[in-house]
Amino acid sequence: MADPLHERDEALPALRQVYDAAGPFFGTLADRLVYDRAAEPLLDRLGGPLPETGRGTAAAVEELLRVGTATATASAGPRFFHFVIGGSTPAALAADWVVSLLDQNAFVKASSRFADAAERVALDWLRQLFGLPEGWGGALTASATFANVAGLTLATHWWAERHGADLAADGLAGLPRMPVLATGLLHPSARKALQLIGHGKDTAEVFAGPAALGRRLAALGGAPAVIIATAGEPNAGAFDPLADLADLAASHGAWLHVDGAFGLFAALSPRTAHLTAGVERADSVAADAHKWLNVPYESGFVLVRDPSRLGAAFGMPGAPYLPGPDDPRGGFGLLGPESSRRARALPIWATLAAYGRDGYRAMVERHCDLAGYLAAVVDAAPDLERLADVPLNVVCFRYRPPGLSEPALDDLNRRLAEALLDDGRVYAGGTVHDGRAALRPAISNWRTTEPDLDLLVSVVRDLAAQLR
Repeated sequence: MADPLHERDEALPALRQVYDAAGPFFGTLADRLVYDRAAEPLLDRLGGPLPETGRGTAAAVEELLRVGTATATASAGPRFFHFVIGGSTPAALAADWVVSLLDQNAFVKASSRFADAAERVALDWLRQLFGLPEGWGGALTASATFANVAGLTLATHWWAERHGADLAADGLAGLPRMPVLATGLLHPSARKALQLIGHGKDTAEVFAGPAALGRRLAALGGAPAVIIATAGEPNAGAFDPLADLADLAASHGAWLHVDGAFGLFAALSPRTAHLTAGVERADSVAADAHKWLNVPYESGFVLVRDPSRLGAAFGMPGAPYLPGPDDPRGGFGLLGPESSRRARALPIWATLAAYGRDGYRAMVERHCDLAGYLAAVVDAAPDLERLADVPLNVVCFRYRPPGLSEPALDDLNRRLAEALLDDGRVYAGGTVHDGRAALRPAISNWRTTEPDLDLLVSVVRDLAAQLR
């Protein structure tokens, strides 16, 4: 019987197994297939009935490494352009191993003073990184979706207060529908957050721009409302005019929430900071760290103008063994959606300590330069067509050989996107932009260089020729 008590001396050998596997994995990361379909049969080795008698630590870890290193998507590598996924910087990866080694519950100070202190510092460093005013606070979350949940929960509490209601005690019952206003850049994660909170995913009213949104605010006659602004839309990296929406929020007394999942990082460079001008006037801001900060999954954060609202919204009902949100013994488990939480502050602390503001500014600017490089290659190619401006790190384009109708082009590019993911040499999925099927590679991995983008273009042409 493989009782873990009998294998307490196996922890270090098991970690050595992982360390020994890391060398070959990193050594091939730049050149390996991003996904190898030929390895898929290995996934069957993970299944079968639950073992009655365990195989032991060494055998279990060996099997996991065997299957994982062959079948895992190489999203840590330089040629993964699907979604917006960063890698893990060396400092962040090492710190993530520390997270598992120490296995802290970052609930309250009593569960880990170390995790609590690291999170306080990490959040303030993030505030400084994005140029937000002193006095802002926040909490780390599992993702930007949960950060949107947190920010929009605070907005809902604020809105309920304007109606004389105590949302924490009584919920939404008896209240009217909360007006939620946004532009066409609204991301599905914000809709999901509204769904989770209880407003419904379709509650958001979408307007063509600030002028139309402002007319709707005026029509509300001073009734409290919530504006959701988008900083970095993933199809093409487009931004709402944050300063204009901040003006509207101020003049109409509305709550402004900014969904800045990856676009918030535009604030790091003088070349792109104009895109986030006005974010410092928001009430809440949501973003991901596992995107452009390049720390391991799962890592998001919410930053808020009035941190005193966090405890009122996320504190737990009293129990003799639990501190309250205003108790000095409290902590971040009472200031965000999750209670028991891993110490996800450690990779953030480590990577910011290792590379600082200048290192991250350099990375953001390098990725923007790489996006510009890819856009120039597309523009110069007779068989490629760029479909949108490139304000940041996403290049939206399609394969467009001469002589094909629009429906035929859409069909070809949809099949091309599927073929890219099946081929595995590079990873860049498809989308629809302005009604046209397209590719939308996002450059956010610290390892990516120009040759990786040259390979992307080469593979696109190669597969498109086969499909035609």
